[in-house]
Amino acid sequence: MSDPAIEIEVEDPAWRVINDVEQLVSQAAAAALAGLDGGDRPDAGGIVVLLADDAAVAELNQQFRGKGGPTNVLSFPAPTNPEGLLGDIALAFGVCSREAEEQNKSLEDHLRHLTVHGVLHLAGFDHQTDDEAQVMEDLERRVLAGLGVSDPYAAD
Repeated sequence: MSDPAIEIEVEDPAWRVINDVEQLVSQAAAAALAGLDGGDRPDAGGIVVLLADDAAVAELNQQFRGKGGPTNVLSFPAPTNPEGLLGDIALAFGVCSREAEEQNKSLEDHLRHLTVHGVLHLAGFDHQTDDEAQVMEDLERRVLAGLGVSDPYAAD
């Protein structure tokens, strides 16, 4: 299996407050894929990560989920395709930066977490039930620990 192509598009220049933001996102996405067990790991294709502003993510949220306003991360799994593309992820700078501040986390660590979270959604993981959430959160913790990021679900 080859490594997937991970393309990062910085649409909102505010994301540039993070030095080498493309590298950070690419490493987090690759770590998420590498952290999947053999049976759960999709055959590698590509991922596109859009680092956008709140307005762009709000528009995507309305268009594809019927929900108003921005959210931190949106994942759009690709349908089965011959190229094996996994899908797209969009992150909203304003929401992410506010959450990081409110949660006393660095923006870098929060971005790593949300990137891993988004990639896991592309790989078919979800958190609609308590059991699904536990599996997904445990995997996120393992991947993030490998990146040197503290447990994002730990109580303050």
